[in-house]
Amino acid sequence: MALEAPQSFIIREECEKAASHNGFRRVLGEKAGWRAFASTTAHGAIYLAAEGIQGPWFLATDHAGVVAELDWPAAAMPGPGTRRYAFNALGELYAALNRVYALAISLPDAPLREFERRVANLPQTTEIERLVVQRIGQDIFRDRLMDYWQGRCPLTGIADPALLRASHIIPWADCENDAERLDVHNGLLLSALWDAAFDRALVTFDDAGNPVFSPALSEQARAELRWSASISLTDDHRWRLARHRERARSQ
Repeated sequence: MALEAPQSFIIREECEKAASHNGFRRVLGEKAGWRAFASTTAHGAIYLAAEGIQGPWFLATDHAGVVAELDWPAAAMPGPGTRRYAFNALGELYAALNRVYALAISLPDAPLREFERRVANLPQTTEIERLVVQRIGQDIFRDRLMDYWQGRCPLTGIADPALLRASHIIPWADCENDAERLDVHNGLLLSALWDAAFDRALVTFDDAGNPVFSPALSEQARAELRWSASISLTDDHRWRLARHRERARSQ
């Protein structure tokens, strides 16, 4: 695929507009037809290019954590970054950039860095002060789960924020450190009823993301726990859920 090198004025403007609209507002420069961008809030860089104003449009990223999460087919072409992707229309590129940004501010340790920055000068001597710090961490964790799971419960599709809960797989109190507490792979974004059942280990999930119900859960309650899709899990979710299943079995 032949890229314009350097980019034409129109393609350069469209690339900058797409990047800025989706959180990558720092222009890093251009090389071999690829224009590079970064963000003050998201880790890693992205690179945008196009074969022509009618497309196709190309996206590359050097964020290994983001690449590991995406199941998009890779574009067979040389260029920067860890992997490159092709899109036929500019609208498709916008949607892809939106997802890349949401993952980039969630992975791998962006929530931890945000937490450390926000609590760096806060006292933690008294119990009340420690609870304030904990609440900040929990709020960050929820916000990043909202980004990671695209603002909806993966089981039910419910997208009303007031009905969604940030569910820790390994409970906050059982985590060894703040990095584990704030890792989005240690969380599921569940609707309130599913969260209540999951928190009490009355339901857990197998490696395919399907619910596994506890014998202690009543038939009536099980009937109310409706779901329309299994959860798409990474290996980082699965090993934590294995611990959750052990907890469920021990009850």
